[in-house]
Formats: sequence, structure tokens, C-alpha cells
Amino acid sequence: MITYLKCENGFAEVGEWSSGCWVDVEQPTPEELETLMSRFGLPGDFLEDISDIDERPRVERNDGWICTILRIPIEYKKEGVPYVTVPVGVIVNGEYIITVCYYTNKLIPDFVEHSQKRGIDVPTAPDFILRLLNSSAYWYLAYLKDVKNMVADAESGLRESIRNEELLRLMNLQKSFVIFATSISGNNILLDRIKRLYGHELDKELFEDVSIELRQADSTVTIATQMLDRTLNTYASVISNNVNAIMKRLTSISLILMIPTLIASFYGMNVDVGISMDNHWAFAAIGSVGFALAVITCIWMRKIKWL
Repeated sequence: MITYLKCENGFAEVGEWSSGCWVDVEQPTPEELETLMSRFGLPGDFLEDISDIDERPRVERNDGWICTILRIPIEYKKEGVPYVTVPVGVIVNGEYIITVCYYTNKLIPDFVEHSQKRGIDVPTAPDFILRLLNSSAYWYLAYLKDVKNMVADAESGLRESIRNEELLRLMNLQKSFVIFATSISGNNILLDRIKRLYGHELDKELFEDVSIELRQADSTVTIATQMLDRTLNTYASVISNNVNAIMKRLTSISLILMIPTLIASFYGMNVDVGISMDNHWAFAAIGSVGFALAVITCIWMRKIKWL
């Protein structure tokens, strides 16, 4: 879908393109991609790079065009992973500002709505890119808060009973943290590249704000990742300890049951063991001895805390 937006105290959608318009392209069809290349002369290799979900944040030049690729978070809800990141390309050339994203996201609509509420003017392409990065930092922090709440819910379930489902859920949440950490780190590097590229054209105050927001997002995801790693390690230790305790109890029970079984085996052999077959108390005596030895063994094991 191709949308044309004009900035007049905030971005507002217009019917067709005019000078100074922002062209927003979301989930483009092959026909729309052809329109971008034929009408605006957009380089095809830029579009191919942006379509790669694993494309890293970077800046590239081609025939007067400058393509800035940043990574933004989106809801995923597949394979147990709640959030991932995808590339967004900001392609500029003089009066053209074109953004291309092959995935549905909440960032762009929120960016437009926020600009309207605040009456924000975006005079230059570098200013536009910085504000988009700033918006991405906001959404990273918002989604990180959601993921941390999911982690807390999973931990509550694990406290009641350690189940594979909850552990797998924590591992999937950990994937979101790792993906976020990698993408935010890439956006931070991209910010330095933008500073070197545009230099004096940048709004210094806005640049500092964006830098602070990205650093905050970076530190937040780093701390959250470390905490989740330690939580998973703790539960792994608890599971291992529980397995050891169960094995110890089973071994103790086997030893206790082995004593009367051993005595019964001796007296069950087809040889003379000193007790006449005519003795009516033989079975009771043998059973009592075996039971008494088993009880003594049980008391001893409880004393050494094996049971």
C-alpha cells in the first residue's frame, strides 16, 4: 500500500504526490514496487535489500539516492516468540522521502498520529530519520515492558510447578530479548553513521534526545536479558537438584526393599539352612527379621537425611 503524506504542523494524508511529500510504502505488491521504480526512479537493489528480514541497519548510496535502513520492533505471535524486528528503509533524494517496510507495524501510524498531536514540523530528511529512530526507541521500550510482564507471568507459573511449557515460554521470550538487543545495537551504530554523513544538517538537540532514548533502550534490554539468563540458570539448577533428590529417594527405597528380599532369597534356596520345614514359626520369624532390618535401615537413612 502506498500512502502520500504532507507535513503541515504534523503529517496528514493527501490524495497524490507533490513536492515535499513523504511516500510511505507498507507491504508493497509487485505492481507497487514497479510504480516506485518507474515513477520515482527508485533503485531496485534498495528494495531488494529492505525485503531481507535479516538486513542490518546501515546507510548506502546509489545514483544520488541515500538509503538508510533501520530496524523496528513488530508483534510476531508465531512460534511462541511475541516480538521480532524488521527492516525499514528510508530512501531520500532531494525532494523525495520514501519509506518502505514489507511488514505491518504500529510504529508508522503512531509516528504520524504523534506528529499531528504535537504539530511537529519535519523540515529535512535527516530530521525525519532521527524522529523515526526516536519513535523506534519508544516502541522498543513499550514492547520490552510487555515482554517483562510475560516473563513475570511465566515465573509465577514455574514457582507453583516446574513444567516444560513454562520453560519453553521463557526461552521464546529470551529470543525476543536477544533480537531486540541486536537490533538496538545496530540502530546505535547507525546513529553514529548518520552523524558523520549529515553533520551540520542535524538538529543537535534532537540528535541528543534520540541518542539518549536508544541508550536507554539498549541498557533496558541488556539488563532484562541478563536477569532472564540468570532466572533460566536458576531453574535449571532447581530441576537438576530435584532430579538428584528423586534419584536419591528411589535408591534409598531400593536398598530398604533389598534387605527383606535378600533374606527371603537365602531361605528360599533348596538347601538346608538350619530351619526345619515342620517349624510353624519359621515364616513369621524370617519375615519379622527381614522387616526389622528394613525398619532399622530406614531409620538410619532418615538420620543421614537420605529420606
